[in-house]
Amino acid sequence: MRFLPRAVGARLLVACASLVAGSGIALGQTPVPAPGQPAAGQRILHFRPDDIHTRRGFDYFYNLDYDKAVREFELALELQPKDPFAVNHLLSGVIFKEMYRIGALDSELYAKDAFLSSKQFPMDPNVKARIRELTERSLALSEEKLKANSSDIDALYTRGVTRGLHAMYIGLIEKAWFSALRSAVGARHDHEKVLELNSNYSDAKMIVGIHNYVIGSLNLATKVAASIVGLSGSKKKGIEYLYDTVNGGGENTVDAAIALALFLRREQRYAEAIKLIDGLSAFYPHNFLFALELANLYNAAGHGPEAIAAYRGILSRAQSGVYGEPRLGMVYYGLAEALRGQRDYAGAAEAYDKALQNPRIDPDLRARATLGAGEMYDLINKRDDAVKRYEAVIAADGSGAHAEIARKRLKEPYQNR
Repeated sequence: MRFLPRAVGARLLVACASLVAGSGIALGQTPVPAPGQPAAGQRILHFRPDDIHTRRGFDYFYNLDYDKAVREFELALELQPKDPFAVNHLLSGVIFKEMYRIGALDSELYAKDAFLSSKQFPMDPNVKARIRELTERSLALSEEKLKANSSDIDALYTRGVTRGLHAMYIGLIEKAWFSALRSAVGARHDHEKVLELNSNYSDAKMIVGIHNYVIGSLNLATKVAASIVGLSGSKKKGIEYLYDTVNGGGENTVDAAIALALFLRREQRYAEAIKLIDGLSAFYPHNFLFALELANLYNAAGHGPEAIAAYRGILSRAQSGVYGEPRLGMVYYGLAEALRGQRDYAGAAEAYDKALQNPRIDPDLRARATLGAGEMYDLINKRDDAVKRYEAVIAADGSGAHAEIARKRLKEPYQNR
């Protein structure tokens, strides 16, 4: 494993960053589409454990009300203290609550390889301790079941989920890439074993599908390096597996839809991705991230006017209190990018600046927005304002990739070539 390039593990973890290892909330039956076709929306039909607290917990979870979600998961665990499914639900709630707090759920952070060299996120030490305790607890419960029966399908599945969460956490948050990769590979092997024992266990296809797609997307040299440690992949198989999970009605239905939309976006299959995220947004109207991703997809698909309307719709709903704790800096940044694409440079500069006014904007997004504002001011011939933005980027982090671009802009005004 030590000879595997860091990029392999990192790209596996980028995919995991968009996932939630848990369940959703089901309120009625959803028609299952034909094989290979995206669902119009995604509702969870099967829960483990299937109790009121788990159902409430994931309703809160997918609507980004993490405080209430964590409390419901705690109540579910009190009823089932030895159920690794219940422990994993609480673990995912704790992890994603903290990731949202520190701004680590912005998908744009992982769009480029700059995140590989970025600094660790500032985690609350008490949260870190709780994550470690819950991870160890869940693994111990699964291992206990596997000692009694090495072919216990549910125990293999829950151990894989815990390993997947651990890989995501220590990779994306602590930047411990090799340790993260070991956990990620362990998660895949656990779920491949589940599928050997029961090919219809659709939830287990999610992690296997993610790994297949990501490794299938790597260049030839990196694929060869991955194959040395037994990792192989196929983009086609990965997407098929994720569709199977989306349509399976299990606890990973929503999670798989999020991953699938990410990969469909990479494949420029925008109509399918939009349909998936639009369905999620309809089921979870208080989920700010689903609404934001839908707007991002419109922009990526080249539907600039629709994207602008979607971003402004989020801002309007935020003012009405629809979202609990929306990160408006992310919305204004997306709006700025969409306006920039429509050549409304003055409007884009204003939106970038509004993103910077958000007190909870994370450092990377601040740097991107500041640099973008500078470039827009150059295009509308406000050089003094542009220079101030470039200097601010350099002052914030003089050794970063954004600062390097800012130095070039100081030497020569930006031109939209």
